[in-house]
Amino acid sequence: MKKLILLLTIQLSLAITIYAQQPGLPPEGFDVPRSGIQHGSLDTISYVSKTVGTTRSAIVYLPPGYSQQKKYPVLYLLHGIGGDEYEWLRNGSPEHILDNLYADKKLAPMIVVLPNGRAMADDRPTGNVMAADKVAAFATFEKDLLNDLIPFIEQRYSVIKDRKQRAIAGLSMGGGQALNFGLGNLDKFAWVGGFSSAPNTKQPEELIPDVNAAQKKLRLLWISCGTEDNLINISERTAAYLAKNSVNHIYYKAPGKHDFQVWKKDLYNFSQLLFK
Repeated sequence: MKKLILLLTIQLSLAITIYAQQPGLPPEGFDVPRSGIQHGSLDTISYVSKTVGTTRSAIVYLPPGYSQQKKYPVLYLLHGIGGDEYEWLRNGSPEHILDNLYADKKLAPMIVVLPNGRAMADDRPTGNVMAADKVAAFATFEKDLLNDLIPFIEQRYSVIKDRKQRAIAGLSMGGGQALNFGLGNLDKFAWVGGFSSAPNTKQPEELIPDVNAAQKKLRLLWISCGTEDNLINISERTAAYLAKNSVNHIYYKAPGKHDFQVWKKDLYNFSQLLFK
């Protein structure tokens, strides 16, 4: 009995430690490439999507010193409605942010997958990105992710195949996807982050219908938004529901609008909390 009480006390202390860490502003140069440090590598992969009926592409960031002799957790990092698998690389400098954090010994080794969240045959962000079929394809991506992409990643790379070692996060439309898919599949994800989540985000009661399950299974739930973002009401309503129902979470408000100046700060802070 004493051992059980001690174990519960330790687990509670760890949980409090995680959620007590208040994210701040990154240091100057956090997203600038450094010389004289180890760098991760980028792979472009193609996988067969039975969901879509085509071969689809994704980008994979492997941490410095990646080895097939080790097993790694995975973060699936999603883009916005006007982007694709290259959006983070074009605008968010994730490889530099992560490389610098590794150099500063602030990050647990992890694989980061940058998929195309528009699950349709023509998944390029061309024409009217708000067209009904293209918007619907962002919801379809849930099946593509769970049934096609994750199994491919876990077959190709040296991955820990466990929900506690799997995270999902995204920006804007991808933030809505991350919350919808992550909270809707707690048997698959223990770490979830919504960066400036868009109107595709489900209502809080739909996101977390089972508060007890969320309390028990989530290792980290990150909600964030720019203070000047016109979509901040979506993050506000989610955070308010979480607080009302005593679901542990971090609500991070960064100075800024609906852009990568905010989302870079999200990645910097969110990634440091993962898999620890």
